[in-house]
Amino acid sequence: MSKVIEGFGLGLRTDHYGDFVAAPQGVDWLEIISENYLVDGGKPLHFLDRIRRDYPMVMHGVSLSIGSNDVLDQSYLRQIKALAERIEPAWVSDHLCWTGTDSVNLHDLLPLPYNEAALQHLAPRVAQVQEVLGRPLVLENVSSYVRYRADEMSEWEFICELVARTGCEILLDVNNVYVSSVNHGFDPHRFIDAMPAAAVRQIHLAGHEDHGTYIIDTHDHPVCAAVWDLYAHTLQRLGPVPTMIERDDNIPPLSELIDELDVARALAGSTLSDRRHAA
Repeated sequence: MSKVIEGFGLGLRTDHYGDFVAAPQGVDWLEIISENYLVDGGKPLHFLDRIRRDYPMVMHGVSLSIGSNDVLDQSYLRQIKALAERIEPAWVSDHLCWTGTDSVNLHDLLPLPYNEAALQHLAPRVAQVQEVLGRPLVLENVSSYVRYRADEMSEWEFICELVARTGCEILLDVNNVYVSSVNHGFDPHRFIDAMPAAAVRQIHLAGHEDHGTYIIDTHDHPVCAAVWDLYAHTLQRLGPVPTMIERDDNIPPLSELIDELDVARALAGSTLSDRRHAA
């Protein structure tokens, strides 16, 4: 039986295994990178089994490549399902992207063209994954740096249509919305406002590298002021959604990440209080 998850979480990283085993931490839940735990035995699974006793978990993958032209990897899907049965996550997520084609992995999360042809390609693939997992697939919006000439709609319109056709759910990465809005020149509030609230299962917050005329999504900095502001708008629009901070490089001590997570808690508390009073 999957656990209900609320509140504020962090990504479980090897740097912090010892901290989570040694003492309770100010974290409500943890997100694991699924691919780190698909090999039988070893240190990662040892710590995962130990830590999951104390913290609810969700699974987040990077290798599904739901948008690729390659057939879905059935062996990989069976491994994901087995891991889900082992740790009973509240949900299983991956990215709305493609990571390669012709069996070549490009090791990046590449955006899709936002058009009807892509929707028709994606819908049966999402259905196939959901059939194997026995649960809705949660898909994350990726950051992007280029557009396709074949685009027929906005990214947010594309996501909403995919949700309507498949019943999949959304991992709303607020940092990615901001990064793409700067890179492509759209209003990030339009993206957030278009999201179907009932389908948004989780929120990601993260840092990035600002190069002035463009932004690169790096997950190696603290969350910036503009993303905090957009997060407040997101909560005002969607209400409370389980939220976590991603940090994948320049990983600081766990105490620093928890301090940053407390900023999210405080911001959510004040924003949601204002939202209730305005209702």
